[in-house]
Amino acid sequence: MRTTGHILSLVLLAAATAAFGQNTRRADFDAGKNIEIFFNVYRGVNTQYVDSVDNRKLIEAAAEKMLSSLDPYTEYFNEEEMKEFRVHTTGQYGGVGSLVRKDSDTDYIRISEPYRDSPADRAGLRPGDLIVAIDGVSMKGIKVDTVSARMKGVPGSSFVMTVRDGATGSERDVEIKRERIKIPAVSYAGFVNDSIGYVSLDSFSDGCAADVRRYIADMKRSGRLKGLILDLRGNGGGLLDEAVALTGLFVPKGTEVVSIKGRVEAENALYKTTNEPIDTDLPLVVMVNSASASSSEIVAGALQDLDRAVVYGTRTFGKGLVQSTMSVGYGSYMKITTAKYYIPSGRCIQAVDYSHRNEDGSVGNIPDSLMREFRTAAGRIVRDGGGITPDIAVKPEYAGKFATALVAYGYIDDYAVKYYNKHRDIDFDPLAFRMSDDEYADFCRFIEGKELEYTSATQIELNKLKSIARKEDYSDKLAPMIEQIEAVVKADKKRDLALYKEEILEYLESAITADYAYAWGRSQRAVANDPHIDEAAALAGDRQKLDSLLH
Repeated sequence: MRTTGHILSLVLLAAATAAFGQNTRRADFDAGKNIEIFFNVYRGVNTQYVDSVDNRKLIEAAAEKMLSSLDPYTEYFNEEEMKEFRVHTTGQYGGVGSLVRKDSDTDYIRISEPYRDSPADRAGLRPGDLIVAIDGVSMKGIKVDTVSARMKGVPGSSFVMTVRDGATGSERDVEIKRERIKIPAVSYAGFVNDSIGYVSLDSFSDGCAADVRRYIADMKRSGRLKGLILDLRGNGGGLLDEAVALTGLFVPKGTEVVSIKGRVEAENALYKTTNEPIDTDLPLVVMVNSASASSSEIVAGALQDLDRAVVYGTRTFGKGLVQSTMSVGYGSYMKITTAKYYIPSGRCIQAVDYSHRNEDGSVGNIPDSLMREFRTAAGRIVRDGGGITPDIAVKPEYAGKFATALVAYGYIDDYAVKYYNKHRDIDFDPLAFRMSDDEYADFCRFIEGKELEYTSATQIELNKLKSIARKEDYSDKLAPMIEQIEAVVKADKKRDLALYKEEILEYLESAITADYAYAWGRSQRAVANDPHIDEAAALAGDRQKLDSLLH
């Protein structure tokens, strides 16, 4: 005989099943209704709009707008964009191995930065050389993206580039065979003093963990290595597997690094290290900043949670969302957020609010009420809510608006090429090079009369004041004073060239160094002149202090 409770259970189950069916049918109806509305709008525009329309652009614009309403990382990629996406994630493409950019004085694209030992480098292409033609087709007036695409292709295929020498002006034809180009993920590795090693990783592209292992192994073979700095500043992330493999260099095999949890339970996963480490005891400092994101945060956060490394720098970006690519047909793809990352302590590195950030992209202030406490392996308190908070925090450094504008307009790079072509045969030392006052004066003359629009920090704050004054109805009363202030802070190129000389010189000397000594030399110079690296090196060399911070 059935009990009353048993009958009640059956009734509740039936009701729940009916409700589930109704909710499913309602969801299906809503989806169908909205798809019909979209189709009707599309058909109406396609058949009734006064001018002819590009159907592909209409659909792509609709897809992009739809996905942009979700989060900043869910995106639509057409076929060409997907090729570029693969380059960023794998670090590989078929081409000649050089950056190119628009030349400011001609209608041509020029060689900007050949990679060391690339086909472009071996063919004798140098910064400042103009790309006059490709396979006999003039490149005059052609956009950068188009010229770059013409240089890329199937590895092993060849083409002829007509090049105008940046120093002599003479032209020559160069036959170049495309190769599989791997963009180096490690921008520099070496010792920063007698015993502290340093590795700067720019991205988590395919094979980067193996590259880092090789560099560390070389340092260990020297017998000098007593501590290591892993610099992830500016590293925006990349492949998850590489993040796990990199963490595995410093922790025992089988250690949990990160888990992903999303809406589809079957796709949830736990990632552990699978290879033998290179060293589980070597003192380790990980450097981060507000541009360290995604895989960088997984590595820094996991090593922090496991009490394996001291994290030094500024709070990281706060990207803890997992993206997967999904084909949507005809070579197009959707990169869609499907889950979140959780590091060993259980915390998620995703920012609580990814819509509102500081000007540099970093996470804004997060109320304590929105942050939760977690514990590292040794019991230290760590928190979620937005990126990884360093164990040792330093004051963020921001580039000046004027110097940034000079870089953005290309004037720093343009002058560096001019300098290089004028002094190609000098004996260049990346660590010793300094521009003279006369050479800086020459740069100032170089940008005289050139277009340059920028907004100073003072002007930005003044604009905020004007906006507030309008809202609070003070505009008329404050107008005379604001006009006087604006007259004072108006952009003055000559004044700013003198005021920000040291910062501008740093950019100039870095760009010139890259022309002579490639990206490696530029990074070597940056490492030698970075006081934060000196502080991190002192920390990595002080095991007692490291142990006190980690326990």
